[in-house]
Amino acid sequence: MVEWQNKDRDGITGAMWQTIGHAWAVALLKSALAAGKLAHSYLFTGPANIGKTHLAKELAAALQCGAEEPPCGLCEACRRVQQGAHPDVTLVEPQDGRLKIDQVRGLQRELALSPYQGRWRVCIITDFQQATQEAANALLKTLEEPPARAVLLLTATDASLLLPTIVSRCQVVPLRAVPEHEIKRSLMERWRVQESTATLVARLAAGRIGWAIRAMEDPALLASRREQIEELLHIVGQGPAARLRAAEKLAGREDLADTLRLWQSWWRDLMLLGSGCGELVVNLDYEQTLRQQAQRYDLRQAKAAVRNIEAALQQLEQNVNPRLALEVLLLGWQRARP
Repeated sequence: MVEWQNKDRDGITGAMWQTIGHAWAVALLKSALAAGKLAHSYLFTGPANIGKTHLAKELAAALQCGAEEPPCGLCEACRRVQQGAHPDVTLVEPQDGRLKIDQVRGLQRELALSPYQGRWRVCIITDFQQATQEAANALLKTLEEPPARAVLLLTATDASLLLPTIVSRCQVVPLRAVPEHEIKRSLMERWRVQESTATLVARLAAGRIGWAIRAMEDPALLASRREQIEELLHIVGQGPAARLRAAEKLAGREDLADTLRLWQSWWRDLMLLGSGCGELVVNLDYEQTLRQQAQRYDLRQAKAAVRNIEAALQQLEQNVNPRLALEVLLLGWQRARP
């Protein structure tokens, strides 16, 4: 365990934590801070854009913050952590879809050094499920014998995708989808958006608070979503040759997984309409189009499309050739009834 003396352990309330949702996880970390004890390594798990990296950064800021109620969010240490400019906080992300051994060796060299400005050397490693076998084995040695003043914060979509020996040496913090009403309330309070906009974004986020925040900060995200939906509507009306061309085009996209999840939400909406549960539809701004499409696809076809997209997403996680996975997926969709 990491231990230190705090000016006011009993007074730490963590009032400046900005994490939306995940109250139990924040409470867990606040309790560890208040007790003056923190695990040497944490593993934050959960779907993409659910807030894993954000929470890890807040914990890193709390470790470097000198305020009585860390993280204060106002001091130089907190600001530099959030800006990615703190000399004692390192962020390691996969390169070209893989986390490589050279990256792990680089962070090991940094962790061996004494803190330069703060009290701890903190390393945040994102998407560890994308680590190569060599990288995972190299990090295992650090987890087994961590430097005295170092804290490792890992994120992954699912602990089952990591080596059991890695997981066993971390305190696992599984983050779950943030309730829709919490996201909606947050958007209305922090971004002052209209209720209709907050309702749509919160529904589209599907518990992914990170996605909702990105949608507020970058209007192009919602514009891109509309383009992807129009693309889906075009593909389902095409024959095999056009679908193969679409698969080739889609295979090179960096946001392929996000596109597939959006398309999955569309087919799920068709399922809901086919089951008489229209009030649960996610793509509220396309409700009229969805109702028209629901007349052209039966419930069985919509269910099959949802399952097939899930299978394709799992294949992509396992590094199956994207083009081949997409060809199987798109060719499996039946054309809409006239």
